[in-house]
Amino acid sequence: MILAGRYSPLYAVKKMNPKKIVAVTTDCDLHVDVVLKKIQESGGSVFRVNLNEFPQRYELSTQHSTNGWSGQIRNLTTDEFLQLEEIGAFWIRKKGDFSYNATLSKQELAFANDEMEHLLFGLFNSCDCYWMSRPSAIRSSMWKLEQLHRAMRFGFATPKTLTTSSSTAVRQFRSTCKNGIIFKTLSSASLASELVSEEEIVAYGLKTTLITDENDHMLDSISIAPGFFQEYIPKSIELRVTVVGQTVYAAEIHSQSDPRTSTDYRDFSAEIKYDVAILPDKIERLCIEFVRSYGLEYGALDLIVTPAGEYVFLENNPVGQFYFVEQLVPALTISDAMASLLIQEAHKQSQ
Repeated sequence: MILAGRYSPLYAVKKMNPKKIVAVTTDCDLHVDVVLKKIQESGGSVFRVNLNEFPQRYELSTQHSTNGWSGQIRNLTTDEFLQLEEIGAFWIRKKGDFSYNATLSKQELAFANDEMEHLLFGLFNSCDCYWMSRPSAIRSSMWKLEQLHRAMRFGFATPKTLTTSSSTAVRQFRSTCKNGIIFKTLSSASLASELVSEEEIVAYGLKTTLITDENDHMLDSISIAPGFFQEYIPKSIELRVTVVGQTVYAAEIHSQSDPRTSTDYRDFSAEIKYDVAILPDKIERLCIEFVRSYGLEYGALDLIVTPAGEYVFLENNPVGQFYFVEQLVPALTISDAMASLLIQEAHKQSQ
């Protein structure tokens, strides 16, 4: 069953001076735009830290004494202030590179970035408040290979997997997989395009790819960077399962109805069906337990349902996108759940 609605309607703030909800993201993040607006409409108080504008458009002062931390962050563009003692909840949503008012050498930039990260996140982690989710939990949960091992221990079915820099090993692996194999990246499907300048980009991304005789020759390139290969699993439908606190929102994706999405559903030019998914109690419980085992308050899991009805775990993204799911399946009010949970937890800190 789906536990949708536990945080709906939106939790209304009843305290005159509620603790603030701090969203850590970039200046271009529709997810944060939507959720923060709902928080404010419900009476919540927010402060947004855009990492790609920090410290260029922010000013930070802090002091440590025997009485503890004190300090404030000021947004120089809006003149908004955040006192550290006002923080009730953090929402860590998106990474971004720091920006500076001066032109720095490579060494100066590297040093400035290290210093700023130590200051900002060292300070944030000293705050006694609610986290969605702590940076340490996000980082420890992001490794695909570890996720697969953990998923198996939890009782999920998982694909047969090979990670290697040997093209010979891949070809041998392919010969043992009757349905073929797929390739996908270990880190990011964007191929790190966001980490280089526009002129330096040679490709914007790589979707999950079925290895065929026609592209077999490309396997020799994995001697440069390791390849992540899995046995291709026949699909009936795919699932995007979003865990918010203790609540599950599941969408079924009919990816097999269009050849453009049969291997990777992330081709939104294809008009495939999205709908509410009803998960078996066991699978729903496993999704919650898996996410919570990392100390996470949020997770976006990708699963497959085979023609035989088996549920197969693929991966979990600890800061995965959710708004596209809500747009395609409006009954899954994930942004309401996010806003309400953050409001509730920040409100607890105010009491």
